[in-house]
Parts: sequence; structure tokens; C-alpha cells
Amino acid sequence: MCKRSTKPQVQMAENKPLTPRRARRGCGRLAAMSGKGNPEFLRRAIRLATENVTSGRGGPFAAVVVRDGEIVGEGVNTVTASLDPTAHGEVNAIRAAARALGSFSLAGCELYTSCEPCPMCLAACHWARLDRVFYGASAEDAARAGFDDALLYEEFRREPGARKLPATQLLGEEAWQSFAAWLASPVKIEY
Repeated sequence: MCKRSTKPQVQMAENKPLTPRRARRGCGRLAAMSGKGNPEFLRRAIRLATENVTSGRGGPFAAVVVRDGEIVGEGVNTVTASLDPTAHGEVNAIRAAARALGSFSLAGCELYTSCEPCPMCLAACHWARLDRVFYGASAEDAARAGFDDALLYEEFRREPGARKLPATQLLGEEAWQSFAAWLASPVKIEY
């Protein structure tokens, strides 16, 4: 039997605490389906999303991060509860998994999310270096429920100055100093 740790915990699919040590040791493992995804992980994300709504804690989105057939991070949408517009289910799951595994890289992991990721969450999946994403509801389903990302996709196709939220570059040469320092730094941790 796996021992409990005093370190920060995230919940696993079996509702048992998952510590970084348990995550690395493979306790509480669920069988993964090679390359095709495991519906049980997606069902867990869907249950979390539904519970998040029915409890009044947040929006209808949740995700789990899986590594080697085990959930290593879970997250639900906490935008309104935390007053954080970036606290989407996928982002919260990625944060929990990174803490549990002690790494900013989630290479070797998969994300199961109750809904197709929005542009921000999809970008977070790339930055986290996830291997694959499985989702339940589509972006069209989300739009039907009032969560429409179409504007964001349209905005990405426009020039920065022509967007509804205009973006103008200032102090480009001065700002490059940060990148020059990065390139020259012998102590940087590349990501």
C-alpha cells in the first residue's frame, strides 16, 4: 500500500490523495489504452466539470493530466472563485501535474479535458509539452452553452493593430536587452 506524504496533494481518479512521491512511484495506477486514449480518464474530467457546476464553485470545465496510466494532476475551472481569468480547468490541471512531478515539462503526459481547449489552454498544452490531448465536448458545444471562442480565432488572423484589443510595440530595442541577457546567461534553465 502506498504511504501518505505531508507534501501538497492533488486528487487522483480514485479520490485518493496523490503526492509527488506517489506520482513517481506509480501508486493508484489506472490502465491506459495505447494511443487511443482511456475513456475512464475523460469520464473523470467530465464528472469533475459537472460537479464544479452543481456545487456552484465554477464553470463546466475540468481536466486531468495522465502519465504512464496514472492521473498526476487534476483541475477544474476556478475563474470566478479565484477571480483569475486564466484559471481554466486545463491550466489548473497542468499546474497541479507540474507541481506533483516537480517539472515544468509534462513530456510523456496526456491531457483529458471535458471540452475542446480554448486558445489559451491549447497554448498552455504546447508550452507544457504534453504528448496528446483528448477532449469530450467540442468548441461548438461550448459556444452553444455561451462559451464562444470564435472571436479569439478571428482576432489571431488580424494584424495586431487591427484587433479589437489593439497591440502596439513600444521600446523594442530596449526590450531586446532582456533577450540578450537570456542568450548570454550561463545560469539560465532552458525551456
